[in-house]
Amino acid sequence: MSTSVTDAFRCRAARTPDAVALSAEPGSVNVTVTYAELDRWSDALAGELVEAGVRTGDRVAVCLERSPQLVVALLGVLKAGAAYVPIDPEDPESRVSMMLADAQVTVVVGQFFAGFTTLKVPPCPARSTVDGLPEVAPEDLAYLMFTSGSTGKPKSVMIEHRNITNLVTEPNYLDISQDDRFLLLAPVAFDAATFEIWGALLNGACLVLAPPGVMQAEELGDLLRRNEISILFLTAALFHRQIDVDVDAFKGLHTVISGGDVLSLPHVRALREAVPELQIVNAYGPTEATTYATCHRIGAGEVLAGALPIGAALQNVEIVIVDEEGNPVPAGTRGELWVGGAQVARGYWNRADLTAEKFVRGSWNGERYYRTGDEARKRADGVVEFLGRMDDQFKLRGFRIEPGEVENALTEHPQVRNAAVGLRTHPSGDRRLVAWVVKSGEELDKRALKAHMRANMPEHMVPAGFVVVDALPITGNGKTDRKALPEPDWNSKSLYI
Repeated sequence: MSTSVTDAFRCRAARTPDAVALSAEPGSVNVTVTYAELDRWSDALAGELVEAGVRTGDRVAVCLERSPQLVVALLGVLKAGAAYVPIDPEDPESRVSMMLADAQVTVVVGQFFAGFTTLKVPPCPARSTVDGLPEVAPEDLAYLMFTSGSTGKPKSVMIEHRNITNLVTEPNYLDISQDDRFLLLAPVAFDAATFEIWGALLNGACLVLAPPGVMQAEELGDLLRRNEISILFLTAALFHRQIDVDVDAFKGLHTVISGGDVLSLPHVRALREAVPELQIVNAYGPTEATTYATCHRIGAGEVLAGALPIGAALQNVEIVIVDEEGNPVPAGTRGELWVGGAQVARGYWNRADLTAEKFVRGSWNGERYYRTGDEARKRADGVVEFLGRMDDQFKLRGFRIEPGEVENALTEHPQVRNAAVGLRTHPSGDRRLVAWVVKSGEELDKRALKAHMRANMPEHMVPAGFVVVDALPITGNGKTDRKALPEPDWNSKSLYI
């Protein structure tokens, strides 16, 4: 039976009022907030929001750095019956203005924006003085999240309370106890924060807040050790970088979850060898399916070859692979991945046209599904293999190329740590496949790399040129920034082999 985030949290606070809910490190003094204090504190903010005119279904923007006040704000907005719209304080003012206008927010908590009522998070009261807060239903809107890299007309996803509670209640992809310590590392406007925050707080665990801003790989290990973190999520790009810089950072964790892009098998092998007792989980899911839709727990003795599967559906989630007509295909057949069940979003805010296009009914059962636009196939055992974005695929000389397949083959070479590929136009006018590679050591034998690719890929999937970079550029959400890859120097002999 589904429940609201607020009811689930209140149950936890009543059960373990003195347990630590939040832990942060402002300066050298550690700050802790118990479940009872977080309950009172968020009640106080919810009361102020209601007094300011916020009603059930309203949208309230939250623009705060990572801090206890940020979590209080999110929970307070939900308790007021409203939906939060997370805003990254580092976002450009023009983008923030666009999001506030599009979401039709009534109030902003945190940073001041002209034209909007702004509330600050009040101090935590010594005792509870608030009553008369609205009832919150599982079907009520919990947040609006703008999809990363939105261009043109804004697009935000509507997530309901029941979507969140299903994600973190008795999960089949993770073992959570009250003794666990999660790290809040993701930007609040990135949906990995949904898992980090509510995965901790709706299970009675402790949420440790990383300092505001971007954290370097060299610093993360110290933070994890100092705070005895047991459960960690990292995007694929950050996961790879952390293994390269300080693989020992993962010692002490019992589970690391990674997703957002294809995981490199050499990195997974390196981590499994360095920390064999660690549970590594490969997660997959679009924002429209509330963070994760499938997860694959990598077995201690699992053979790591080819590509890592994205696993099986989460609890109360359904995964269907369909053909171009939207009909389910047999196991082993490629098709588009559709997500159904308890974590499918309500749709896109104020975009009825796009909602109708992407959120559809199955012709065979009438159930509602989100069309991911991802290509996948389901094995006979039900495990799903991700084959890439259908809209990321490109054609070269009439051949369809999936970049993830080429990148996976590149990272299988022992001298390549990371790789990205894309099409670039040569001065002669023809389009060529280019690879950007990060070396795993001092040397990179490009001839050997090209021979490796020819031995494993058809000729049209062998890069024509190789650009060596120190690191792949990463977006603010921790994904490879393909748009920021440098243009090849077509006159350089080192590009070719």
